[in-house]
Amino acid sequence: MPKMKTRKAAASRFKRTGTGKFLRNRAMAGHLMTNKTSKRKRNLRRSILVHKSNMKLVKRLIPK
Repeated sequence: MPKMKTRKAAASRFKRTGTGKFLRNRAMAGHLMTNKTSKRKRNLRRSILVHKSNMKLVKRLIPK
């Protein structure tokens, strides 16, 4: 049986926590930042947990 391969695109976007959950970066922080308030830009820098409805998919993309 061959080894399970990690999807490198997913591995660069998600980070596993100690409890096995996944962190992701927030969307809408790529460009057009001059229109956004300082508070909004500051909050976009924070990571957030992947929603439980998407957890199964992310686990499949990053097997280990």
